[in-house]
Amino acid sequence: MKLLLHTCCAPCIIYPLEKLKERKFEVTAFFYNPNIHPLDEYQNRRNALVDFSSSTDIDILYPEYIPFEFERAVELTKDRPARCSICWVLRLKRTAQEARERRFSHFSTTLLVSPYQDQAELKRIGSKVAQEEGIAFYDEDFRTGFRNAHKLARAQGLYCQNYCGCAYSMQER
Repeated sequence: MKLLLHTCCAPCIIYPLEKLKERKFEVTAFFYNPNIHPLDEYQNRRNALVDFSSSTDIDILYPEYIPFEFERAVELTKDRPARCSICWVLRLKRTAQEARERRFSHFSTTLLVSPYQDQAELKRIGSKVAQEEGIAFYDEDFRTGFRNAHKLARAQGLYCQNYCGCAYSMQER
């Protein structure tokens, strides 16, 4: 089974990747995050993922960074939690489309590892997108591995951010 894993950052891929491999998935990461602001932050997260991938056997797809896609999606709704849901739809829909086009059997997201994200909403969105795009959504609760994965990331010298990614979450922190 081939799974395309939407990946928000290096620390958050560590635990889901381990679990997915245990479950016999062939995983490819998909770093699609037009929400990340500013450009330096995007580059820090991308570089950390490149560094992480050099110590693992994971392929990573890096679609073009176009922050306007996020801004256009949330222009009428900038408040939480609606803004976050719109952002998740944007990223999961693109991941599902890419997975379907590349003939993956499943897609998922590393956002399911975060205790700071609305897991029920992520699963609802993932299931809806899966139905619309005709591809299976894998929705395991990975939160039990969040703290240890971030400890490992820091021990490996990987960049660990302190906000979700968008300019609004940066201001809210």
